[in-house]
Parts: sequence; C-alpha cells; structure tokens
Amino acid sequence: MSIFIDRNTKLVVQGITGRDGSFHAKQMLEYGTCVVAGVTPGKGGQKFENKVPVFDTVADAVAATGANTSVIYVPPPFAADAMMEAADAGISLVVCITEGVPVLDMTRVYPYVQDRKARLIGPNCPGLITPGVSKVGIIPGRICTAGNVGVVSRSGTLTYEVVYQLTRAGIGQTTCVGIGGDPINGTNFIECLQAFEADPDTKAVAMMGEIGGTDEQQAAEFVRAHMSKPVVGFIAGQTAPPGRRMGHAGAIISGSAGTAAEKLDAFKAAGMGVAQRPADFVTLLHERL
Repeated sequence: MSIFIDRNTKLVVQGITGRDGSFHAKQMLEYGTCVVAGVTPGKGGQKFENKVPVFDTVADAVAATGANTSVIYVPPPFAADAMMEAADAGISLVVCITEGVPVLDMTRVYPYVQDRKARLIGPNCPGLITPGVSKVGIIPGRICTAGNVGVVSRSGTLTYEVVYQLTRAGIGQTTCVGIGGDPINGTNFIECLQAFEADPDTKAVAMMGEIGGTDEQQAAEFVRAHMSKPVVGFIAGQTAPPGRRMGHAGAIISGSAGTAAEKLDAFKAAGMGVAQRPADFVTLLHERL
C-alpha cells in the first residue's frame, strides 16, 4: 500500500502549458501517473502531448475527468488562488510545488483548504511519489524503488539524497513525501507519521528535518507516544549560525528554540534512531527492519 497517492490517483496539472508545468507533466506521464487533465486559463480545448485535455478551470477539469488530485506549477503571485481553486473544485489532495509563496497568502490558504476538507502538501515542496505507482511533483522516479520504508522530509534535495542512498542499499520505499520548508505549509510531520503508522506495508520511517521551529520536537513526541514502527531521524543545518536563515524560509533559529541540538535531543528522548549524516539511514534502518 502507500499513503496519499495510489493507483486511484487521477491528477490534474495546474499550469500544464507553462515551462515547469509542461516539463514535469511529461515526466509524470512517462512514469505512469494517471494524468487526466491540465488547467491553464484561456487555453481550454487544447491537448497536452496530444492526449491530456486542457481546461480553463479546475472545476471544468474535475467535472469532465473525475480528477481527485492536483499539482500546481504556477508563479508565486498566483499560487494562493490556484490552491484555493483546487480545493473549491472538490480536489481532495492539493500539491503545490511553487517556491516563494508569500507567508501572508498562506495565512488565507491554509484555513480555506482545511474548511473544504482537502489535504494540502506544500508549498515549496517536491511533492510525493509512490514508487512504481504514481508520481505527483518533481521527485526523480529513477532514484526510487518499491519497498517498506516511508520517507518524509522538509527538504527536497535531502529527500533525493536519502532515497538514493536507500535504493542503492536495496531498501525500498512505500511513499516518499516532501512537505516543504516554509513557515506555513499544508501537511506536517505528524500527519505523515500517522498515515505511515496506519499503512500496513510501511515497516519503518525515515524522517528528515532541519533547524528552525519546533515541528521536529512535536513529531518526536508523537513518535514516543503513538508510533509502533521504528523511526530514524536526521536534522539538516547542524552547523548553521544562530539567527541566520539557511535555505528555507522556516529554517531560522530564534534563541535556543529550533536548534539542531534541541531537535536531536528530542529524537533521542523519543527512542528514535539518530542519523548524523544521510548515509547513516541505511545502517540504522537495516538494524530496525
């Protein structure tokens, strides 16, 4: 099995005729994802790659194709409207790849999507992939292989590195989820951990966090109290100077809160395996599977 996406995923690509949208829509089609529609206002009636119908609105796409998942490749000024449009149209899973979405926009988007019972992943994320089944976003399919380890990460490139290390070592994945590193995002570590705990095919979880905020500490407490499956964690930014943002908008340390040391201590207290570097996931997971 898997979490969030599977063989029943019917995908609509918002921004399918743009540079990034067209490139990644082609990649998703080649991977085998069921891409049923695209959306670009003003270009309804066209066909992408001569087979995927393009609509002017998400509502039209859903009505015509039964799409239940959306992936968004639109510029930051329009991303908030795109996320809300997808939720309004009845899409149950909205994945926003766009980087640079204003935090103020997300203060409107998050409750809007929640009120409509949709799940949002992102923004500023690589999306997710269930190896061999469905790829929604930009995670390279060639580095993934099917197996029994769930992967969740705030960092896109760190996701790729760890997944590649696991695949090379013969450790496959159920689903790999990049939740994004912005201060406000749609799905957090705990929600992914809950889903992996409920998935019978996931036997262990690899979790990659980073400095800034307290999401990792809260996730560690959830692991301690509710997870029956082993979890191995890593924190990026261990040498980052306090008070300086490192990469993601959410990766800033304020005083003693959000430091790598604090997060690693929380992992240890929860009984999690602690990776000092991405390659350590292989040994730690082999010991626990």
